[in-house]
Amino acid sequence: MPLALLALAIGAFGIGTTEFVIMGLLPEVAGDYGVSIPTAGYLVTGYALGVMFGAPLMTVVGTKVSRKRMLMLLMGLFVVGNLLSALAPTFAVMLIGRIVASLAHGAFFGIGSVVAADLVAPDKKAGAIAMMFTGLTVANVVGVPLGTLVGQSLGWRVTFGIVAALGVVGLLGIARLVPDMPKPDGVSLRHELAAFKNVQVLLAMAMTVLGFGGVFAAITYIAPMMTHVAGFADGSVTWLLVLFGLGMVGGNLVGGRFADRALMPMLYVSLGALAVVLALFTLTAHDKVLSAVTIALIGALGFATVPPLQKRVLDQAHGAPTLASAVNIGAFNLGNALSAWLGGLVIAAGLGYTAPNWVGAALAAGALLLAVLSAALERRDSAPGTVVTGAAPAGQRTAVHH
Repeated sequence: MPLALLALAIGAFGIGTTEFVIMGLLPEVAGDYGVSIPTAGYLVTGYALGVMFGAPLMTVVGTKVSRKRMLMLLMGLFVVGNLLSALAPTFAVMLIGRIVASLAHGAFFGIGSVVAADLVAPDKKAGAIAMMFTGLTVANVVGVPLGTLVGQSLGWRVTFGIVAALGVVGLLGIARLVPDMPKPDGVSLRHELAAFKNVQVLLAMAMTVLGFGGVFAAITYIAPMMTHVAGFADGSVTWLLVLFGLGMVGGNLVGGRFADRALMPMLYVSLGALAVVLALFTLTAHDKVLSAVTIALIGALGFATVPPLQKRVLDQAHGAPTLASAVNIGAFNLGNALSAWLGGLVIAAGLGYTAPNWVGAALAAGALLLAVLSAALERRDSAPGTVVTGAAPAGQRTAVHH
């Protein structure tokens, strides 16, 4: 794998850390600004919304800029946002800093996925994407726990200052290691938007929303589930989330490796197993050992879908994949928000803290059905005598076999 992937992974590590570390520091931030915990929660919601809307917006802004330069500009925006958060004199300024940092998130992973795939041979593209996303998964194992510890010991402002410094390292790495690859000829914003006429691109994004939504339906409410149902102490939630992060790291690497060999079978296995494990979590949540194992499995199976889904979008948006790739990152966050809302509804309805697991299982099963539908449509369209009408620019639409 090219060394340039390390620079992308460092940037991904910083972005992953800043996205999730705030959850462990909400009490400290709320106390410093004199706001309630629910009000401080807007720092999480604002970031997620910034990713959803920022991914396509920043990608469109960058259509006239080389991908390397756009990655550098995005990391610069990330640094500014985290510095603003670290130095914010008021809660409103802190929220603005979070939103500024979030604008870099979706476009960085979207453009970074395209760059990572272009750096390697066609049969190694999913593995290269997985290598970049390793930075995000490792952030949940190392960056978030350490950032939380530093924030609780030395102050949350120090944590965001360190994250900004990570962004500088990522920016310098991209400047030094990522080659300045020219944009493909004839690709414009019109061509990028045309990819969304392709039903396979839309199906892949819907799989992203439902599949990863299944993961977060359970994980969003992991703290009350583990303390009230499994019987863990409050302090145990941190290492349970580390287990989840370790599962994410392993699943991401395995998903990237096998997606290059058989993409759709990899999706069938990971989504099907995820649906089963989430359903079983309603039972295993009552046992400490089994619940810990299940949490690691959810992380592994959930992130095993990320490289194949991202590559699926790149393949189907052939010739103009950058905007579609970035929007698919926003789809992950849409899935997170949707599943968290649905999980909250079933708890509020009095169905118990394990009820979100059934929601997650249903979402993952829905993603599996879409994967089967997508493959069936692809086989139909690639059958002899079938005329394929696609969204990619003329001469660039090809049937993709996995």
